[in-house]
Amino acid sequence: MNTQEIDKFAGVTCDDHARSDGRTIRIGDGFEAKSYQHADFQGLMDPLIMVDHFRMTMPTFGTHAHAGLSAVTVVFEDSTGAFHNRDSLGNDVDLAPGDLYWFKAAQGAIHNEAPRPGARTHALQVFVNLAEENRHDAPSAFHLAAKDIPKLPGDRATARLVLGESNGVAGAAAPDIPLTLLDIEIQAGGRFTHQGDSRHHAWILGVKGTSTVSWNESTAELTTGKAIAFAGAIDISFFSAQGAHVVLFRGPPLRQAFVQRGPFAMGNAAELDAVEADYRAGRLGSID
Repeated sequence: MNTQEIDKFAGVTCDDHARSDGRTIRIGDGFEAKSYQHADFQGLMDPLIMVDHFRMTMPTFGTHAHAGLSAVTVVFEDSTGAFHNRDSLGNDVDLAPGDLYWFKAAQGAIHNEAPRPGARTHALQVFVNLAEENRHDAPSAFHLAAKDIPKLPGDRATARLVLGESNGVAGAAAPDIPLTLLDIEIQAGGRFTHQGDSRHHAWILGVKGTSTVSWNESTAELTTGKAIAFAGAIDISFFSAQGAHVVLFRGPPLRQAFVQRGPFAMGNAAELDAVEADYRAGRLGSID
């Protein structure tokens, strides 16, 4: 596995915004994704490490480990069937369209996700960094059902407040960090504005269609598959002439160096080596 370091970006933002088209990943006939990595966004993706926007129709990855981060699954409402989620904490749940599963791996735990037979899963897999003081916490997880997610109205637009706070409304709270996640559907000619904390970084993905995102004195066109990150925003507004689907993450940057190796993220290579040794020795638990 490749090891990625961002020491040069810890606490540093090089520009006021950064963009990426992501990298296409195909595995067999049952998995296709666009992957967006922290290194592409000049420190502005912080506290996110990675986002994979994927479609999956059959088991692909098998049982695997995570450590030093939270692995978060956001299932979009246009999915069909169930996304089966198991972990070494004893959880065994079917995620329905619109659900979220937050798996805080921390000191290390085992995970497995796969669509049930006949299901078509359209989702995000998000790696959220953990602060240094939380990397060695005991692992934990929670399942958020679609029916429990509040919806915020816009002008011919609706935003599901999956996590955090927006426009004076509070949704579910993410562990350890006040992360906001909005899943926004905009009809033709519609507009939605999110009000949040200007000290937080924003990371936005165009899931479908074309929209214009505006913040402070800046604007950018957000087409399907385009992602943009920026800092210092007050209000963030979206407009689409033809209709669009976008997601917005907003949270406080950790501004700390980390080293990532595949599904693990730690403060240095020695910590990564230690957690990989724990995994090989079976000390991170098991599912089967």
